[in-house]
Amino acid sequence: MIEAVRVSGLTKTYPARRGSAHVVAAKDVSFSLAEGESLGLVGESGSGKTTVARMLVGLAHPDSGTIVINGRTRERKDHGRSARLRRAKEVQMVFQDPYGSLDRRLSVETALRDVLRWHMPDPAKGTVRARIAELMDYVGLSEKHLGSRPHQLSGGQRQRVAIAKALAVDPAVLVLDEAVSALDVSVQAQILTLLNRIRAETGVSLVFVTHDLAVVGEVTGEILVMYKGEAVEHGATAEVLRRPRHPYTDMLLSSAPGPDWHPERVSELRAAFAGTR
Repeated sequence: MIEAVRVSGLTKTYPARRGSAHVVAAKDVSFSLAEGESLGLVGESGSGKTTVARMLVGLAHPDSGTIVINGRTRERKDHGRSARLRRAKEVQMVFQDPYGSLDRRLSVETALRDVLRWHMPDPAKGTVRARIAELMDYVGLSEKHLGSRPHQLSGGQRQRVAIAKALAVDPAVLVLDEAVSALDVSVQAQILTLLNRIRAETGVSLVFVTHDLAVVGEVTGEILVMYKGEAVEHGATAEVLRRPRHPYTDMLLSSAPGPDWHPERVSELRAAFAGTR
């Protein structure tokens, strides 16, 4: 099986602010992901999962460690337009709030056309229009949405546009940072189904960053649980959710509302975990 991503010893520290110590956002994080497979980066706020995701995309640079995408090692000195375009072809990111990647002034068609022009500098006549139609159909939107601006779309439609925009460059890896957490449950299910279909049909690898363990169970084959910048548990998603080995993972699972959810049990687990650190 072809390896799409290999992360080794990834570490990122942010400088101290006035009156506080420096922050270790990621410490010696390692994992690999095969082509067409999916990984969940899980943890509470401050766990370091988003920092790892940002380093994968190139929005943050690691202090140490290596990132290899499709066999090419990411170089720290990769700067300039060509390097940015190469990174974009390797990894794309879909944010929790689609407004983070969608220009409110641009129609859907213009947003997609601009991306394609960057990556198809000399397209044959009609190629861009055909690709836009293909992307819209692929994410479950129609031609009538092409003239819409972000504020004229529903939350689920905006997220579909963001996914279409990310897929426009045929990336090897798609990073989704809490990409369904702001959506209604029914819309979440539709987007998760779409992502599973995309992965199966295109071979793109998914890195799903979330605090929601129910979501992880729907879309990932592996899970990496993070706590204060460190990976504390890594394994097959079904196995980790069924039999967590680390007390932090156990606490996360018990904290998720459900039929057997008891606040007292969560408090006990948090207290017990605090005592094991």
